[in-house]
Amino acid sequence: MALLIKDTCINCDMCDAECPNEAITFGTEIYEINVDLCTECMGHYEKPTCVTVCPINCIIVDPNHIESDVQLLDKFARLHV
Repeated sequence: MALLIKDTCINCDMCDAECPNEAITFGTEIYEINVDLCTECMGHYEKPTCVTVCPINCIIVDPNHIESDVQLLDKFARLHV
């Protein structure tokens, strides 16, 4: 599963620096998560760090990009080999 930043984002800049895959960038109005780079921190941390640091809890599982743990680990391996 990739994560999604909801439009309630306040652009606090907390999530961007925490992403080990550099999947978070500033979009046209709010931060966005690149689904091709997001592994939900699988391979790095136990929990997604962006979710942990978000002060308003606006980062959710993207219902349009559901992936299994195996798929996330495969993506991690491709990104970090």
